[in-house]
Amino acid sequence: MRETLAALAAGEIGIEEAESRLAGYATTDAGRFDAARERRRGIPEAILAEGKTPAEVAALATTALDTTGRALVTRADEATAAAVASAVGDAGADATVDRDDRVGTVVVHADGFEPPSLDAAVAVVTAGTGDAPVAGEAAVVAREIGAAVDRIDDVGVANLDRILDQVDRVREADAVVVAAGREGALPTVVAGLVDAPVIALPVSTGYGVGGEGVAALEGALQSCSALTTVNVDAGFVAGAQAGLIARAVDAARAE
Repeated sequence: MRETLAALAAGEIGIEEAESRLAGYATTDAGRFDAARERRRGIPEAILAEGKTPAEVAALATTALDTTGRALVTRADEATAAAVASAVGDAGADATVDRDDRVGTVVVHADGFEPPSLDAAVAVVTAGTGDAPVAGEAAVVAREIGAAVDRIDDVGVANLDRILDQVDRVREADAVVVAAGREGALPTVVAGLVDAPVIALPVSTGYGVGGEGVAALEGALQSCSALTTVNVDAGFVAGAQAGLIARAVDAARAE
């Protein structure tokens, strides 16, 4: 505590960073930012843009940058992503802004920020092109936790040769996220081919009976192959789970 107060008095840190160090969070007009989540949980705090105005997301993003050196925004539309980039620039922050408009993520790193780097790999596998946005969110989160990410796309079970052609790549990973919509068969197939933990990520593609991810979710829950399952379109959760596995693998390799 004394070090934090001394740094504040010396002007080395701002009020928001001092608050975040002492309380574990920073309070803004747009809400509280959990600046201690990564230290406490191993997962960087993300700002979910859905349900917030672009101005609120931008305010939380600048707070994240001030308190942790990084901002991770998910489910951002074009207007929100632009507001974040503008707010970072207006704050005079020397930072890099990486937008993925299809995935809906915005990642901001302050100058000098050193993201974690783990000796562990995560494969993010998609059944089809329509699964890419949700899978992309998982990939971004796992990468921000520090895992090396290998994207293996469009290998769905409509032609088993597609996944069999790539199975050696999948087997190199320490954790595997498999995103699939419609009937969601791919996670079960992959889980029967590899010895790494597999996380099924049902996607709300598909239509008719069992559409909007229902069949994919239920199929993953009924999987004959051993795997774990997250909720429909829960890319952040899948990426976080894979990242935590990668952290454990990295720690074991370091011993």
